[in-house]
Amino acid sequence: MTTAETLNLMMMGAIAVVSFAIGLVFWRYWRTTRDRFFLLFSLSFVLESLNRVHMGLVHAWSEDSPLHYGVRLISYSLILIAIWLKNRPSGD
Repeated sequence: MTTAETLNLMMMGAIAVVSFAIGLVFWRYWRTTRDRFFLLFSLSFVLESLNRVHMGLVHAWSEDSPLHYGVRLISYSLILIAIWLKNRPSGD
């Protein structure tokens, strides 16, 4: 394994761990407030973490697979939906 491959694996692992930790923080906020905003953010970050773990396991460093783009699209869509739901008028 070359130095570049080793660094790629280390970075993917670091991003996976940090994404998972952020997902847990948002999960904790959701458990406290029961606000969908935090739940959707938590799901987004945990999904991104799982995507990075999968990329590291299959050595997909180029990220050009449609699977990885699809997972990332879903993850970012959850964030956009959370923001939209939080900022829409309540209709009272």
